[in-house]
Amino acid sequence: MKKATTWRRFRHRVVFGLLRYPLTAYTVLRYGVKVDRFRQQGKRPYLIVMNHQTAWDQFFVCMAFRNPIYFVASEDIFSLGWISSLIRWLVAPIPIKKQTTDLQAVKNCIKVAREGGTICLAPEGHRTFHGRTVYMKPAIASLARKLGLPLAIFRIEGGYGVHPRWSDVIRRGHMHGYVSRVVEPEELKAMTDDQVMALIEKELWQDEARVTGEFRHKKNAEFLERVFYVCPKCGLSTFESHGDLISCTKCGMTVRHKPTKELEGVGFYFPHRFVADWYDWQNDYVNHLDTSAMTEAPLWTETARFSRVHAAKRKELLKKEATLCLYGDRITVDDRVFRFDEIGVTLLGKNKLNLYEGKEFYQLKSCKRFNALKYLNFYHRYKNLKTGEEHGQFLGL
Repeated sequence: MKKATTWRRFRHRVVFGLLRYPLTAYTVLRYGVKVDRFRQQGKRPYLIVMNHQTAWDQFFVCMAFRNPIYFVASEDIFSLGWISSLIRWLVAPIPIKKQTTDLQAVKNCIKVAREGGTICLAPEGHRTFHGRTVYMKPAIASLARKLGLPLAIFRIEGGYGVHPRWSDVIRRGHMHGYVSRVVEPEELKAMTDDQVMALIEKELWQDEARVTGEFRHKKNAEFLERVFYVCPKCGLSTFESHGDLISCTKCGMTVRHKPTKELEGVGFYFPHRFVADWYDWQNDYVNHLDTSAMTEAPLWTETARFSRVHAAKRKELLKKEATLCLYGDRITVDDRVFRFDEIGVTLLGKNKLNLYEGKEFYQLKSCKRFNALKYLNFYHRYKNLKTGEEHGQFLGL
């Protein structure tokens, strides 16, 4: 009889021990972050939940804990060929599909927990584009109770100011990571899923749409066009940023992003003080659109690299420069039509767009200034209208 393979391996402890200190030194140098060691850890495994602010959050968690951690990670890192194979061999992350409830990911978490491993995940699933904690999937509460592990809640503060999701540069500013609370398995068992979820949401909530010091870089506004596609002066548009300025390409409206994270109009009064305020206004604008009347001409036309993703294996390039169009009810890639009724849409990283059609999985990646967010937002606006939730607010993040 074939012996069942274990998720946890001795080599994971070796890798964690060898890499921890050089990566800690690099992380502190790169981000200037202060991470509090979790001295109450003991020898127990934990389920760690964290708020998601930077691309480097997992390393902040590793700085606080002294044993190997098995991170729940999006499917994208498992489709990079030999690089993915190396990552799996070194640290064995737990893959999860973002576009659906992934029962296999739950089973894998249970397996790791039973083997005595520590698991870490971000209930948001996405990094914030605007500084406030985004939607968390309620299924995390059920998982937390089912695993039977103590729940360690890891807070990251100042991460958005230091490295916003939309930016390619890291600012200098104050950042802090620490375990804010531990909930014992007995406590979790006595709580309902709703109570556990409310606790997690309360402990992980962050609002960086306020002045919390200065975060300085000469490119403070660069690539904000990955977030914004609605101009307060002229409506649906495109933007271009340089240095600390972002401008509408249609009407010329220009806004400065200050080191305090505040926004100010150049030569005029700008009504949105922070990125989050403009972001909320943009969502409200989209939530008042009738997308069924936007199906004749494309709202945006641009080019993108079009690939088929072979899950957990590799990406197959289908076309280097495909013509990508967004309509109120569909996305077209050259002569291929992806109707919102028939697909799923998710956003990865800063601006990669994933399309799911049946068992097929495609990815679109364009230039650095590409705004993938609008495709996700319009998809969810269409779905809300189609399901009778005309006043639904959720647009994908």
